Amino acid sequence: MALFKKKNQQTDEINTVKDQGAELKQLVLKALTEKFPNGTLYDDCIIMPRGFTIDVQVGRYEERDEVKLLSMIYIVKHDDFDEPLIDPVDSQGKSFEEAAKMSVEIFFGGVWHPLDQSITKKNPIHISVNYLMQHYDFDMYAQSIVRIGVKDKQPTMLVNYIKAELPKYLGSKKYYWVRIYLAKMKEKKIIEVRVNGSVCSELSKPLSQYIDTWEETESFVSEKQYAIFVQREDDQCPFKKDTVIQAAQKAIDMMANINSKEDYDEMTKAVEEITGDKDLAAEIRIFIPEILAKLTLGYKEGDSLFLLEDDSSIEFKKTQLRSYFYIQQALLEFLSKNPPEDHVKRIVTNSVAFRELRKAHDQGHQPNELYVPGTSYKINHEGYKVW
Repeated sequence: MALFKKKNQQTDEINTVKDQGAELKQLVLKALTEKFPNGTLYDDCIIMPRGFTIDVQVGRYEERDEVKLLSMIYIVKHDDFDEPLIDPVDSQGKSFEEAAKMSVEIFFGGVWHPLDQSITKKNPIHISVNYLMQHYDFDMYAQSIVRIGVKDKQPTMLVNYIKAELPKYLGSKKYYWVRIYLAKMKEKKIIEVRVNGSVCSELSKPLSQYIDTWEETESFVSEKQYAIFVQREDDQCPFKKDTVIQAAQKAIDMMANINSKEDYDEMTKAVEEITGDKDLAAEIRIFIPEILAKLTLGYKEGDSLFLLEDDSSIEFKKTQLRSYFYIQQALLEFLSKNPPEDHVKRIVTNSVAFRELRKAHDQGHQPNELYVPGTSYKINHEGYKVW
């Protein structure tokens, strides 16, 4: 009987946590409806005009020294977004209701303010993008800076530190967003820049000098800024994200079982049939082993891709190749299912980076000590265009 009692106690504890999480979500949704009177609460989601939706998830919560700490994840979606805009927000208060209201204020100032500016086209800054014989015009919206723990210091436009580099990270998508996050506590520093959710390590470098100007403090200090980029023309890409992920999933499954040239040819045919595009199919075949090598071996890699043409190479950024992070998403889903080790090895051994790192390992170097500036690749089709 004691065993059943213990199980019941564990179940009650789990249900209590779920109930409290649900209550916290409702507090945040209530604060959102008060902050966004033109939004509509439907099925635990805020539906905004012009097709935007705001969803929230509870990350974690705790009480420390009679202060309520709350971590929420805001998820903004739109049909023109290739991926949802995800904003993690930490807040606190004397009560969870107060923490929920603070959380919404931070989300509003950090994300929704520049996003609302992009909707109303208020104070746009023109950004011109040129790469691989292609041209795109974007409007940038970046005003609000969210600051925690900062005292007696004028706000600094964080985006200005990387503004000159940002066009190198924009491609053919309709929307891009850049999240700049800086934090400091004692000797520990965090500098993180993400483009559409993906960490871009090279964009962090120009911000290191700025964070070094911050005064030493025993308390937590942070600054965050979003920049929203909207392409002036409609998205002209001939394929959808779902098509790339479906084809990548098929290729991963078949690559894990390749034992002959015939198997490889069969995989190539299957991917080309799904995509209907030889160039896209080639990108999927090339990048699956390279990205998987990066994910599993743990070496550091830069933000660049190098397109090989004849005897030269053209450098551009991974965020400018639309398929790259779709393929990475499919691989992360593959790894989350704990695939057999031999399946992973069978794919990774086709990676150029893996073969080079194996040589370095044989010379006594560890993967986490190595840095690769990017991935080189070649498409043997005339008229190849990067989307």
